[in-house]
Amino acid sequence: MDPCPFVRVLVGNLALRMPVAPPAAGAGAGVHPFPSPCYCKIRLGKMPCQTAPAPLVPSDSTTADQSPSGALAAAFHLSKPDLEWFARKPSLFSPARGATLKVSVYAGRKGSACGVSSGRLLGKATIWLDLKGAEAKPAVLHSGWIPVGKGKAAPAQLSLTVRAEPDPRFVFEFDGEPECSPQVMQLGGGGMMRQPMFTCKFACRTNSDLRRPPSASASPAAERKGWSVTVHDLSGSPVALASMVTPFVASPGTDRVSRSNPGAWLILRPAGDGAWEPWGRLECWRERGGAGSSDSLGYRFDLLVPGVDHSVPIADATIAASKGGKFALDLTSAQPLSRGGTPGCSPRGSGDFSQWPLGNYRGFVMSAAVQGEGKCSKPTVEVGVAHVGCAEDAAAFVALAAAVDLSMDACRLFSHKLRKELSHLRSDVLR
Repeated sequence: MDPCPFVRVLVGNLALRMPVAPPAAGAGAGVHPFPSPCYCKIRLGKMPCQTAPAPLVPSDSTTADQSPSGALAAAFHLSKPDLEWFARKPSLFSPARGATLKVSVYAGRKGSACGVSSGRLLGKATIWLDLKGAEAKPAVLHSGWIPVGKGKAAPAQLSLTVRAEPDPRFVFEFDGEPECSPQVMQLGGGGMMRQPMFTCKFACRTNSDLRRPPSASASPAAERKGWSVTVHDLSGSPVALASMVTPFVASPGTDRVSRSNPGAWLILRPAGDGAWEPWGRLECWRERGGAGSSDSLGYRFDLLVPGVDHSVPIADATIAASKGGKFALDLTSAQPLSRGGTPGCSPRGSGDFSQWPLGNYRGFVMSAAVQGEGKCSKPTVEVGVAHVGCAEDAAAFVALAAAVDLSMDACRLFSHKLRKELSHLRSDVLR
């Protein structure tokens, strides 16, 4: 299997050094002007902004060693097209772009009120990043203090470390919606080549009441159950299975699946002799949107580690129901950036990972693009090369992506009718 090049840009070791206000006449030592918490908004190019706290350090600190734990503040994932966009040379019609990291520092707590940020802007800084060669070897792009803010007064100073490292991934693309039993193609050569890798078989094993009038009360009959997707290799052998093990049921008095009673899937892998063993559990539900916002698909994924008597939570997040988004398993935040700029893994110390409950699952694991309700969804799945030792490993992530995509339909309001492809009346899903 041919991986596609990706690069991770990691930002960490944040520390903020503020000038001390001079003491008043007859008073003692000066006081710190910003006793309240501070935070940073970090953006790389046009990628989504990320937010992280900025710990205050003594004003006479000269090194970034005052950073509390070498914590990771932001992580940006760049595909080959992203890298090409950043590396594009300027022209008359295309000005210089380059990879610029923009950091805005705020005093006050994170959040907003009436659509206005609650923090007070202290200053901004821009760092140009040279990403040339980042696909091949890791590099520290910046490490040290930079001034933030302008004016006659002494500016605040921010310490941060920026590191780029290769993060190759296998990329798979469904050539149809999961409920249509599509082929799954592998993309190679930076996404330019496509070759068949798996086939999927969707099944609906039970007669479910897939739609309920808005006026009807919730009942056990108003449920979606019995769905499954089996992933086969090109020889026709089953290599992964996503099976709906807990029905998606409308909560009493509503037409939605609630977080308190989610539907669930088991993701299974072959155990030999025709048997299956569970690998992960996915729970999904419908999150009600707040004022001025739409509903979302809530999800939680737990890894079922062999030899461990309890599941290990990996992800708990939401995807916008109308716009869609990304389902992601990313443990990058569990890998602190050391003070020397080297990404570490938990536990760090001696490098012994025997106590790390997720075994070899570190850094970026996988992501899957999910379309919003009512839209044609052909998921694209990215899997970190470190987490794929054989085709069966990749197939488990493909099955998980199919389950997430189908959950968008399973969590659709029960007052809405599902697409015919999901109906139990289809002859091809009852055979």
